[in-house]
Amino acid sequence: MTTRQEPDLAIEVRGLRKAFRDHEVLRGVDLQVRRGSVFALLGSNGAGKTTAVRILSTLMRADAGTALVDGFDVATHPQDVRRSISLTGQFAAVDEVLDGRENLVLVARLRRVPRAREVADELLARFGLTEAARRRVATYSGGMRRRLDIAMSLIGEPPVIFLDEPTTGLDPQGRIEVWGAVKELAAQGTTVLLTTQYLEEAEALADRIAILHSGRIIVDGTLAELKQLLPPAKVEYVEKQPSLTDVFLAITSASTSEEK
Repeated sequence: MTTRQEPDLAIEVRGLRKAFRDHEVLRGVDLQVRRGSVFALLGSNGAGKTTAVRILSTLMRADAGTALVDGFDVATHPQDVRRSISLTGQFAAVDEVLDGRENLVLVARLRRVPRAREVADELLARFGLTEAARRRVATYSGGMRRRLDIAMSLIGEPPVIFLDEPTTGLDPQGRIEVWGAVKELAAQGTTVLLTTQYLEEAEALADRIAILHSGRIIVDGTLAELKQLLPPAKVEYVEKQPSLTDVFLAITSASTSEEK
């Protein structure tokens, strides 16, 4: 059974709240993610990004508010939500003893996906891992492990994928590899909610960006809309558009000042 939700929305959150003892992490979060888009949730460490993802992926219950994922309420229909999503956390959940293909085949069989070996080979090719398919994952670079992890999350073709800080700890080459994997997801029509503290990551990947600060969404828009929040700077008579970094620092600083 689904809950009423706009058909073009994959995720809809209203008034989401969560506290741990006397510390309120989420203080009334509202956001909407359209189907087939990449939505970036930006925020500093401790802003509440992972808490929000854990609630949306049914790993944690909210104290108040509602959240719909693929038309299902995360509180009343968690099993339906789990069938509609995949979650990739901050560290790659791969078995280093197995090779890349064995990891994929194992997950496909656990999820009772037909043609497990064929599905594994298709995903290896899709994420540029065919040549490394028979190598133990222990020999993979950080970027390769992350790409394999994302490939594993696609088994069963979930319509919504949560990527919680997927490039944490990766070197620049590894991050570029993961960015390519995310762009591949978007090209295939998968809805991606990406949490990150790397501003250039959101700038490179997202169709829409929200900034979570002190438990609230303080701004939500396209990159072009966010840049309009700051006037362009002029340097030696050459107009310079603000970067996403400029926007983020200005907005979070202003919000912190207002709260004091």
